[in-house]
Amino acid sequence: MSVATWTRRRLRFDARLNPVKSELELADDVPVSFVPMDAVGERGGLRLEEERPVDEVYNGYTYFRDGDVVIAKITPCFENGKGAIAEGLTNGVGFGTTELHVVRPCQQLDDRFLFYVTIAHDFRSFGEAEMLGAGGQKRVPERFLKDWRPPLPPLETQKRIAAFLDEKTARIDALIAKKQALLERLAEKRQAIITQAVTKGLNPAAPMKDSGIDWLGEIPAHWAVCPIKHVGRIGNGSTPSREDPNYWSDTGFPWLNSSVVNQEEVNEAEHFVTELALQECHLPIIEPPAVLVGITGQGKTRGMAAPLKFRATINQHLAFIRPETSKISAEFLLHCLQMAYPLLRFESEGAGSTKGAITCEQLGCFPIPLPAIQEQLEIVELLNVRYRRISALIEKTDCSIERLTEYRSALITAAVTGQIEELR
Repeated sequence: MSVATWTRRRLRFDARLNPVKSELELADDVPVSFVPMDAVGERGGLRLEEERPVDEVYNGYTYFRDGDVVIAKITPCFENGKGAIAEGLTNGVGFGTTELHVVRPCQQLDDRFLFYVTIAHDFRSFGEAEMLGAGGQKRVPERFLKDWRPPLPPLETQKRIAAFLDEKTARIDALIAKKQALLERLAEKRQAIITQAVTKGLNPAAPMKDSGIDWLGEIPAHWAVCPIKHVGRIGNGSTPSREDPNYWSDTGFPWLNSSVVNQEEVNEAEHFVTELALQECHLPIIEPPAVLVGITGQGKTRGMAAPLKFRATINQHLAFIRPETSKISAEFLLHCLQMAYPLLRFESEGAGSTKGAITCEQLGCFPIPLPAIQEQLEIVELLNVRYRRISALIEKTDCSIERLTEYRSALITAAVTGQIEELR
């Protein structure tokens, strides 16, 4: 069949957008699925772990039912492909975050084909260009969905394309899942190598002693244990008012937020403050060598550490540690913190109101093993060699996942736009 038989018309003629909840005919105490944004998958899937009675969610949440396609409308969830077909909902009904658009296909539109249309590259890229709002509050308007003109083949062709994509994407997703599992194993191996080196040293025959710290266990007998504050200076920063133009510039002093601890090393900044901000907001000027630590939030950055490689200042969600280099190597300190990441997170859960927090005082009192400086340098040198090997494998696996993800996206776009001849 030729693509000449395909049509292009506004989606509003083949689907209902954000159907009204007044059509619902369920008693107030009947349970339905509840779907927050974090339960919406990227490129498909809903986690349906939570249920609530209808009367708890009827007001203030987005309504949908089995067979509807839900699409995240807020940045960056929309750009990341968050969206899914609603399937297996409790009593066939779901309510979720207000940051969802709901598209209900009419009889001439297959729901799975519609889902693939909504995660295709052109839909997402054009939708991103149509977003309204500012900064982290940009949203795709309903108007964009209503006026979107997808290439639309006859219903039987839609079903054939959807079945083809179901099979192909399942295979690709299985490969991606295997590679993601490999990444987890590599990360665990890297963590185990660090832990072994900074708690047991390089000599397996060295006499051991009890460190006196439960989580640390035995350490070489000639090592010490001391709190971080005895080997380094600790502090944190703040965020100057965004409303004051005298505090921010494009070429000022580098200012860092907590996202930087996701990096292997911190060697550049995206934001800059003025000299006036440094003075009036009492921002610390941090000279390398130093280690930055994420200290707030429920995300992964709390407890993460990264080396600072240039002069900078920081916000209140970061702490810095400037080591006394005669006592401790910055690289050895970094490895100690990387080893302690799970413990730092555990001990700071629930602190700081509704989200976890690590205070500078807690960080300063945190005990670490301390061999002589020369032995520290030897440990660091060995870890760097082993770290590079694992990092190379991680980078190779990341690239493979990226290529598979790009191929998946390209395949979906080609299929739903009629570019695959055998599916026309």
